[in-house]
Amino acid sequence: MKFVSKAQDPWHTCAGEDGPQPHPVAADHKLLTLEQWHAVRDTWPEGLATGVILPNDAEVADLAADLPRLALIALQFPKWVDGRAYSQAHVLRSRLKFAGEVRAVGEVLVDMLPLLQRCGVDAVQLRGDQSREAAERALGFFPGHYQADVNETRPIFARPEAARGQG
Repeated sequence: MKFVSKAQDPWHTCAGEDGPQPHPVAADHKLLTLEQWHAVRDTWPEGLATGVILPNDAEVADLAADLPRLALIALQFPKWVDGRAYSQAHVLRSRLKFAGEVRAVGEVLVDMLPLLQRCGVDAVQLRGDQSREAAERALGFFPGHYQADVNETRPIFARPEAARGQG
């Protein structure tokens, strides 16, 4: 799991004093809102590292055709009790086979990390009051799971080594 600090993040949003710019200037490592992306995707140059901030109420499948052009999808957690972005991450990885970075942003707490990882999130921007050290420890709490996930598609009991007591 990659931990992203706002201060050292190479990705930059396209916002001005009045909010997001409707037609951002094309450049590497631009992180666009979904609305910005829809406004520029037909004219956006190929080959630029581009990311999209996906609201947790947006339909992930609407981005399916654009995924090969995107390097980052930032999934929003506006409240830590709102888990819709877990499903979005799972769909991105398992159904749509998105190979870029899936990042959790917003109200991301240490307790969420093991499930985020199992759903396919590979980078997080922790809420300001959360400790990276505690987050790294949380990722080691559960060394194995009986259920399949996006990283291990077979349940533990379906693996031959598990049947021999090695799993």
